[in-house]
Amino acid sequence: MASPWLIVGLGNPEARYARNRHNVGHMVIEVLAGRAGARLSPHRARARLAEVRLGMLPGGAPGPRAVLAAPTSFMNVSGGPVKSLLGYYGVDPGAGLLVIHDELDIPPHELRLKKGGGEGGHNGLRSISSVLGTKDYARLRVGVGRPPGRQDPAAFVLSDFPAREREELAVTLEQAADVVEQVVAEGFEAAQQRLHAP
Repeated sequence: MASPWLIVGLGNPEARYARNRHNVGHMVIEVLAGRAGARLSPHRARARLAEVRLGMLPGGAPGPRAVLAAPTSFMNVSGGPVKSLLGYYGVDPGAGLLVIHDELDIPPHELRLKKGGGEGGHNGLRSISSVLGTKDYARLRVGVGRPPGRQDPAAFVLSDFPAREREELAVTLEQAADVVEQVVAEGFEAAQQRLHAP
């Protein structure tokens, strides 16, 4: 049997961080789990996860197998849980890992798919790349934009999305879930072309 996709949404574990910009990866995982009618359960790899089928294949058959994971470690040590889950499910990071994370260098609520490259100062990505020994894995980047004025970027990502953005955030999370389903059902390159088409 082919290995499933491993879909990892980055964030911090405590309730006080749940609505932070930095936790947008966790939020997308919750949307995907809800669509699949699944609940995230604790796993010994320090993550909450659900084994699901994502999307639909032509003819209406359920889509490919995927594991939805939200690490329960703090963001800056995300690499350990990701490595454990890759090993547990036999997933090649270059072929079957998709990491969802917030991105300061993209305007708010815009989505970008990327494979490999730098981490842009993102501590979760830095931890994953360091522990895996490779940067060659897929990422879904969810734009949060730059902080206003002289606000520290770290304080900005650890603050909640403002109330005025909540409706737009709900749309963004659904769009991000759509992109994840497309990656799993159609492949990374096809999904990337569709997302980035003019």
